[in-house]
Amino acid sequence: MEIPGNFLTSGMGVLPHTDVEKGLALAMSVDIPFWPQLPKMRYEEDMYAQVAHRFPGSTINVEKQKVEFHQETFYQDLETYLFKVDDPHFFQLTPEASLVFHLFLEKDLSKYPAIRGQMEGPVSFGLVVHDENDRPILYIDEVRQILFDFVARKVNAQLDQLLEKNPNAFMFIDEPGMQFIFSALSGYGDIQAKDEINAMMAEIKGKRGIHLCGNPGWGFMLDLDIDILSFNAYDRGNIFVGYADRVKAFLEKGGVIAWGIVPVVYEDFNKESFETLYKKIVGILDSLATKGIGRDLLRERSLLMPATCSLVNPDGTATVENGYKLLREISERLKAEYF
Repeated sequence: MEIPGNFLTSGMGVLPHTDVEKGLALAMSVDIPFWPQLPKMRYEEDMYAQVAHRFPGSTINVEKQKVEFHQETFYQDLETYLFKVDDPHFFQLTPEASLVFHLFLEKDLSKYPAIRGQMEGPVSFGLVVHDENDRPILYIDEVRQILFDFVARKVNAQLDQLLEKNPNAFMFIDEPGMQFIFSALSGYGDIQAKDEINAMMAEIKGKRGIHLCGNPGWGFMLDLDIDILSFNAYDRGNIFVGYADRVKAFLEKGGVIAWGIVPVVYEDFNKESFETLYKKIVGILDSLATKGIGRDLLRERSLLMPATCSLVNPDGTATVENGYKLLREISERLKAEYF
């Protein structure tokens, strides 16, 4: 498959809705629908909890709303895990792990140019989840090796289910914590991270991308073995254009950029307008065009996204829903005017 570009829209995995059908309706209002993660509805729908489901050593503590991990339990669980490792059904998201995912699969998804799934990535999961000694599990070598393989298998299992509904399904690996590995305090360097991320990507079937909201090493990201890079262009676009040569190489090898251009955080959204955001995305694209990237190539290999997710807006779901409406409007104008 080829990932459709041409300024089609998709959305963030996480939505603030507690009403499942309203969340699904918003997720299906874009050109490339996705199944929404609704942690405010119930903790099991949280992106970290969904990775933890059946990961050795992990427990989903609903009362505390956190994933707990114990090394002793990890090694106890490992024998059973290795026995199950070749069973793709073991890695599927069950209705217990995500009711919303299964409701999404019940929809007619065949008419869309593509559909998308997502799974929290191992770097972010491994930094957030700590063992009983308060050590991030990313730093425990044996655990990290299993974690990367485990995520790849969960991504493949989810993709198989999505492909049954639409032959142009693809996956995002969400890595909100990716920028931390570029910190001097990380203890998990970018060279090791690149090798392990690329090894995981090689296990994943079909088209796959990374989504992040922070400010990592952009050269590092563009050199990864991925097909899509989704990022917060609203805040980071002015930095991103400084890597025009690598952006060009990424696009020419078939990569797609998903530009997160519409903010859905209440304060940011309310200081912007259609015109200011349209001007911002056109300015980013024009800047890259002046640096030698053809406008046709930019158009053909660009998707549009919200800039981030937001769970805590004072107006509930209104800003997010208005942001998606504005995103669709910007998309329509770009399709008509950007040549």
